[in-house]
Amino acid sequence: MKKKITSVKEISGCITVPGDKSISHRSIMLGALAEGRTEISGFLESADCLSTIRCIRAMGVQVEKNGDLYIVHGKGIGGFKEPADILDCGNSGTTIRLLSGLVAGLGFHAVLTGDHSLRTRPMTRIKNPLMEMGAKFDGRENGKFAPISLRGGFLHGIDYRMQIASAQVKSAILLAGLNASGETSVFELLSSRDHTERMLASFGADVEVQKAADGTTIKLRPSALKAVNVEVPGDISSAAFFLTAAAAMPGAELTVKNVGLNPARTGILDVLDRMGANVEILNASLNAGEIVGDVKIIGNHLKAIQIYDYEIPALIDEVPIIAVAAAVAEGETVITGASELKVKESDRLAVMASELAKVGVDVEELPDGLIIRGGRPIKGGKVNSFSDHRIAMAMAVCGLFSKEGIEIEGSDAVAISFPDFFEKLDSVCGR
Repeated sequence: MKKKITSVKEISGCITVPGDKSISHRSIMLGALAEGRTEISGFLESADCLSTIRCIRAMGVQVEKNGDLYIVHGKGIGGFKEPADILDCGNSGTTIRLLSGLVAGLGFHAVLTGDHSLRTRPMTRIKNPLMEMGAKFDGRENGKFAPISLRGGFLHGIDYRMQIASAQVKSAILLAGLNASGETSVFELLSSRDHTERMLASFGADVEVQKAADGTTIKLRPSALKAVNVEVPGDISSAAFFLTAAAAMPGAELTVKNVGLNPARTGILDVLDRMGANVEILNASLNAGEIVGDVKIIGNHLKAIQIYDYEIPALIDEVPIIAVAAAVAEGETVITGASELKVKESDRLAVMASELAKVGVDVEELPDGLIIRGGRPIKGGKVNSFSDHRIAMAMAVCGLFSKEGIEIEGSDAVAISFPDFFEKLDSVCGR
């Protein structure tokens, strides 16, 4: 599918965005592991999250939709059944990695796979800790890639030092630790998203987070979970495309309501503030351990900044749209420490470099980042999303600032996380 986005002169409005993808995935998995009925409101009905539901159902857990609610009839850890077929995780790295941890804590065999893109993403990072806990793990190229085969049960807790800042790896270990003997401990030098720890605590797990000057340690003891209701806030990673579009247009004024403001996820707000936009948080409150509020942006003439490696864990999904902001901003923006983006749905560093260059942006790819020399006219042209939803949305925002418009091949990739993205974009641009 192709979509052409042309320039606009104003951006304004008050919108909501789809539910947080990370919280949506985890609400289904933890609801399935818990005993009792979990009601989930605001669930993100995207391709990735629906892959999680499909896999959970395949292991014998009832998940039903009732109006705007998703209801998970949890059976506890002992209530799962061995799947009769391969678990298809679609395009979702969160699904395959977190489910691997979940399955590792159960006493049966499962095979997990996904689409072509997912089968190229690294699985050794979960293989090593899960095997250290006692799971049997194999796959293509000695477990490096999916399809992967897992046989779980009879695990023991471990002390694991994270090699990379990855919420998916950390979460896989913690989910496996729910049914392991002894304590499971995970140490992070750079903190990654902490949705799993927060949600485990809300479901009654015996989990403890210890922050120190040299890093963060999460300790989990074997736990039986109890069902709770979950209200999923708007996804700040989805909001980021609209917030950035408004930030880069002087005089624009946009509010995104009821968005998740977890401190591990709000790096994009800090970046836009440093680049010169006016960022304001309104109506902040606490919901099931997560901060929720409204974000108001007033646009300005943006200026270039430096983004360092220690900032990347809080910006891991936002680098593509930050690259677009940098293309509009005056000066040279340098992003480093982002090598993890090479193993996302696409190699996001290489793709953003190539596609921005196609439309006239002065961009240079680094081994672990990008240099964008902004403030020059963005001509426009044809680009490819490479079936990556965040590339498609980032280049759509870029089109708003182009002279000739930008045509995106593979624009339907937005359905992975934001099915009505283009309709929302039209609404804030007055189209």
